[in-house]
Amino acid sequence: MKAYHLNNHPGAGGLVRVDVSKPEPASGEVRIRVEAASLNYRDLLILDRVGKGELNGRVPLSDGAGVVDALGSNVTQWKVGDRVAASFFRDWVSGPFRTTYVASSLGGDTTDGMLAEYVVLPASALVAVPAHLSLVEAATLPCAGVTAWHGLMARGGMGKGDTLLVQGTGGVALFGLQFAAALGARAIVISSSHEKLARARAMGGSILINYRDTPDWDVALMKATDGEGVSHILELGGPGTYDRSLRSVASGGKIIQIGVLTGFGPKPDLARLQWENADIIGVTVGSVEHFAAMNRFLTDKAIHPIVDRTYDFDDAPEAYAYLRTGSHFGKVVVKL
Repeated sequence: MKAYHLNNHPGAGGLVRVDVSKPEPASGEVRIRVEAASLNYRDLLILDRVGKGELNGRVPLSDGAGVVDALGSNVTQWKVGDRVAASFFRDWVSGPFRTTYVASSLGGDTTDGMLAEYVVLPASALVAVPAHLSLVEAATLPCAGVTAWHGLMARGGMGKGDTLLVQGTGGVALFGLQFAAALGARAIVISSSHEKLARARAMGGSILINYRDTPDWDVALMKATDGEGVSHILELGGPGTYDRSLRSVASGGKIIQIGVLTGFGPKPDLARLQWENADIIGVTVGSVEHFAAMNRFLTDKAIHPIVDRTYDFDDAPEAYAYLRTGSHFGKVVVKL
C-alpha cells in the first residue's frame, strides 16, 4: 500500500511517500481503507521537528476517515463497509483525561497517523460518520471539530444568548462559529482579512473586527458589547492574543485555551480572572465519547464542515505548504 513517512530531512523533504505492507487487524482491531485525511497546525509543528532527527518513520496526520475494510476477531460493533473516522487519542474512549493518553495521539511521537491507504486501529477508537457528511468532510472532524466541541460545549456549556469570540478562520475557529450559530449564540470574529470576515459574516458572525486595521481589537470588542465582554473565547493565538482575551472576557466568562499560533512566550497576567470570576478551560482535543456527541449535534443541526482545499495523495507536501501560508479558510484535506 501507499503511505507517507516522516524522515530526518528538514523542511518539506521530511515527508516522503513509501510503499509498505498492508497491515492486518488483530483481535479487537479494525482495518480502515482511508479515503481522506486532513491537516492541522499541529502537523506543521511535527514536520518542523523532523529535521532534528525526531519521529523518523512515523506516519503523520491525526485526522482521517474511511471505510471499514477488515475485522479482527472479537469485533462486534462494526462491519465491513461501515463509514468511520478515527479519534485523535486512540486510547481516550470516555471519562476524564489522563496523561497516559498522550502517547496514543495519532501521528504523534509514538503512534502512527492516518496518511496511508490503510490503517489498523482498535474498534473502540472509531466513531460512525454522520450520514449527511462525505468522507472528505468527516476527515476534518477528529482534531478541530472535537476540540471546539469539548471546549465550548462539553466543558464550556455554551448556549443560546451567549457571546463567543472566535480568533481567525481556521478549522477550530470555524467549527466554533458554526456551533454558536446553530445554538443562537452571538459570534464575534477577528481576522486580518476583510474577505474572510465577509465569509464569516455569511456563516453567522455578527460582529467582525479586522485586527490589522484595529490592533486594539479588545477595545473595539468591549465597545461593541457595551462594556460587557464575551462569555466564551476560543483562545487560539497564544502569547500574541492572550492579554487581549483576558481584557475581553465577561464576568463569569470562560476562556477556552487551545492554541499557540503566535508561538510560545511570556505568560500573561491572570489577575483579572479573579476579579471577573472567570475561568480558563485548558483543552487538548477530546475523547471518543466527545466525538460521538458532537456527531449527533452535527446531524441534528445539519452542519457541514468548511473545506477550503483538497489535494491528491501525491500532492500531500503541497497541502502542508498551503496550510503554512495561513491563507486557508477552514480545513485542508488530502484525498486518497
